[in-house]
Amino acid sequence: MFASVATSTMTIRHVEMQSSLDRLVETLRLGLAAHRQRQALRGLDAARLADIGLSEKAALAEADRPFWDVPVSWRG
Repeated sequence: MFASVATSTMTIRHVEMQSSLDRLVETLRLGLAAHRQRQALRGLDAARLADIGLSEKAALAEADRPFWDVPVSWRG
């Protein structure tokens, strides 16, 4: 069975939109994971920060980053 040009175009647009939606969902998922981890980092005391090799200043700087600013290594 053959699809019309209009049907083909609508299908391609749906796939493109779905792909964009998938990318948006993945970006939000990664951003929320980064946010949770940064908030946990904010709650660590000086001794625990020293255990992982971070100063309080560096930990606060990381915790203050916006949720959408995720590490490059996390992105696929």
